[in-house]
Amino acid sequence: MITSYSFRWGLATLCLGSSPLLQADTTTVDPSSNKTARLDPVVISATLAPRTASQSLASVTVIDEETLRRQDPVDITDVLKAQPGVDISSNGSYGKSSSVYLRGTGSESTLMMIDGIRLRSATVGSPAWQYLDPRMFERIEVVRGPRGSLYGADAVGGVVQLFTPQGEIGEAEPSVTLGGGSDGTRRVSASLTGGADGTRYAVSASHFGTEGAEVIEGEGDKGYDNTTGFVRLSHAFDGGGEVGLLALRSRGNSEYVGGETDFVQQVAGVYGELPVTDHWRSRLTFSEARDESDSYESFGASSFNTRTRTARWENTLTVGPHEWITGAEFSRDEVTGTTDYAEDSRDNAAVFSQALLDFSPVSVQAGLRFDDSDGFGEEVTGSLALGYELDEHHTLRASYGTAFRAPTFNELYYPGYGNPDLDAESSESVELGMRGQYGQGFWDLALYQTDIDDMIGSAVFDGVSAPYNVDEARIRGVEVSTGVDLQAWSLRTALTYTDPEDRGTGNRLVRRASQSLRFDADRELGDWSLGGSVIAQNHRYNDAGNTERLAGYGIVNLRAGWEFAPGWTSKLTLENVFDRQYATARDYMGRDYIDAGRAAFLSVSFGAE
Repeated sequence: MITSYSFRWGLATLCLGSSPLLQADTTTVDPSSNKTARLDPVVISATLAPRTASQSLASVTVIDEETLRRQDPVDITDVLKAQPGVDISSNGSYGKSSSVYLRGTGSESTLMMIDGIRLRSATVGSPAWQYLDPRMFERIEVVRGPRGSLYGADAVGGVVQLFTPQGEIGEAEPSVTLGGGSDGTRRVSASLTGGADGTRYAVSASHFGTEGAEVIEGEGDKGYDNTTGFVRLSHAFDGGGEVGLLALRSRGNSEYVGGETDFVQQVAGVYGELPVTDHWRSRLTFSEARDESDSYESFGASSFNTRTRTARWENTLTVGPHEWITGAEFSRDEVTGTTDYAEDSRDNAAVFSQALLDFSPVSVQAGLRFDDSDGFGEEVTGSLALGYELDEHHTLRASYGTAFRAPTFNELYYPGYGNPDLDAESSESVELGMRGQYGQGFWDLALYQTDIDDMIGSAVFDGVSAPYNVDEARIRGVEVSTGVDLQAWSLRTALTYTDPEDRGTGNRLVRRASQSLRFDADRELGDWSLGGSVIAQNHRYNDAGNTERLAGYGIVNLRAGWEFAPGWTSKLTLENVFDRQYATARDYMGRDYIDAGRAAFLSVSFGAE
């Protein structure tokens, strides 16, 4: 167990997290073929190294810049909703609390990163997805399945990583967007990217504000505003070394029934990378992430602030077609605020190693990680994946992996509630999959099962509610995704079946749908583009006893774009065209949290999009 560490860093070490950060510039398979790149994109998050989707031996979804700009989502969860293996529940629209479930696991078991920096609340355990402005990002990678051997705690269901622009060598490219629409919504953003003489830069800022919509029927509209800015700078030296920095900060206010919250989401970091030899590259990164909230309600105010500092040393060795990645990581979580926790900090030290072996047509990926935390003890996680290329278009894959979810500060130390003797949840997952990759299309099929032990539940002991390790869950599922880029058409379809079962009761886990469909279609028509999305999910239950049923829903979103002059573009989106009222969560009084009805948004942009 860890007893004590000195962990005092100056301003210079407020830094940039894990190494996926600045490897993300490889976003195309073949620069001469953008369609091929979109159909078989390079993924960083699955293996810590650039691999195409078909080579990654994982179930992955990449939402690229073109898709993000076409759909122009108001919220990050809008574009994630009903993607393969992804489920969302929210307490209303426009900046209201949201949960992302990957493969039926809890929101605390879905790891979220921004450019390699882990961001979440250490008290609640899950990220504040609702406070992230989609216009700050140019790419989203969703990796489904356990990644504990690479990232440690909380990657049970998988990883969602958001990438910011990093600029390209060339003339400065400015961009400005103004827009607004339903519910008193207004949005403005501006950016500048470019580079010269080995230096690349990207600077961006945005503001989003809305009077909001009803969250609970009869309780009035609940507003939301968000101001975000980021800067990213890197320099590549002639000898192959590289240094860089990144900072992103989002702050604003969100109203809800009974009160409001002022929030801050922030990541910052620096890194340095050096080619030690022709076959060995070494990278040292430091990062800090902050999740802060100040809530104001009729009975008083409360504050919960998380700060996570991480140092990571990573080494990549290549021998012919084979690659090894080894390293060490140290992080400290600190919690401050109005609540006096029994412990307000915890340290975690880890070492990890991964082998990426190519014995074409057979490939092998194996990983192992050891974590030692003074909050919940020692954990060892591992993974093994095998791939076999049947021919140039089809690849079979099979994998096994373990992962764990760390108990939160609330579960361990909250006064009058926490249980310091809790163990971490642990999981085992197996997956079989196959991918077909062609010049103009792809398809992917995955079947999986995840068994979770020592699930953390809550019960009343001697009249006092407390968390404890008892529950077990078994999650089985099938995911099918396919896509085609044919002439001016771009089509994507995702079908998901999930059976997230509480083994103690036989009931479905809370707020998870078992079936979902997403279909996206877009077409270019000269200076015009037209598109739409269909999203549908079946019912879910708001309680563990499966007595509070929330009806399924289906919605249609439409969009259009027009390049009406050189460098000028206008976009119109119409969300929930048929004004379907639906809810994916309910409050403790049995009232539905209503998602937004029909809403229209219009924007005009100048410059690079």
